[in-house]
Amino acid sequence: MHVVVITGVAQGMGFEVAKLLAASGTSIAGFDVDEQGLGSLNAELTRSGGDHLLMPMDIADRQGILGFRDMVLAHYGHVDAVVSNVGIGFFGPFEEVDLQKALKCMEINVIGTAAIFQAFLPSMREQGSGTLIAMSSLVGQIPFPFESIYAASKFAVEGLILSLRYEVEPFGVKVAVIQPAQVSTSFAAKIHKLPPEGSPYRERVSRFIRRDEEMIKTAPTPSEAAAKIVKVIRSQHPKLFTQVDFKSKAFLLLNKVLPLGMRDALLLNQMDIKVKQ
Repeated sequence: MHVVVITGVAQGMGFEVAKLLAASGTSIAGFDVDEQGLGSLNAELTRSGGDHLLMPMDIADRQGILGFRDMVLAHYGHVDAVVSNVGIGFFGPFEEVDLQKALKCMEINVIGTAAIFQAFLPSMREQGSGTLIAMSSLVGQIPFPFESIYAASKFAVEGLILSLRYEVEPFGVKVAVIQPAQVSTSFAAKIHKLPPEGSPYRERVSRFIRRDEEMIKTAPTPSEAAAKIVKVIRSQHPKLFTQVDFKSKAFLLLNKVLPLGMRDALLLNQMDIKVKQ
């Protein structure tokens, strides 16, 4: 029996990954704060005959995560992969950011990933196999303006994984990072907010939002992204970094080979945020 744990499973990519895996006979264990979404997923998996264990829970509930782990291992006996999919966005000019709210973003995106991996790592190490998969972003390597806190959280996730890899690979545990640029979900729309009237950043933020929302219209769907993620989950030798769309691959390649000035010019043009004289 193949068993996969997924956090943030009630909507978007997590929801679609769970459906795809369950359709092929994989057992799904997951949690989310969205109880209505969990109910929808439970109904989907029940109809398909997929074996699953779902519960409402917040990624910030440290004791809850340990209890969830114990329940999953008692029920299934082992876990083959853990997908840290839960995360929140954060948007706005850094000068105007509420750092208390920023702390919540870091807590969920970074420490949440660390918590679910740390919970299941001992059993994976003891069984000598398993894969830990973190959901990062294009901005985990290419920082975008007005996304400083979100970019910091994804840079941190990638640093966590790159460091962790050296520790766990000798025990047969693999790690992988997924780096979507954009996926056509409501994720961005939930955080896009103009600065107040009088903000020196308002006009450029407006242009950035308009351009970002245009790009989202042609972005991969959650189900298209899920198909790429499922390949990573099933792989015996997953790549360290996987992108879900051509745009991400192109931008990351250019980020490696172009001089800084050219990279900046490309980003400013792409997102329509040049300072207008």
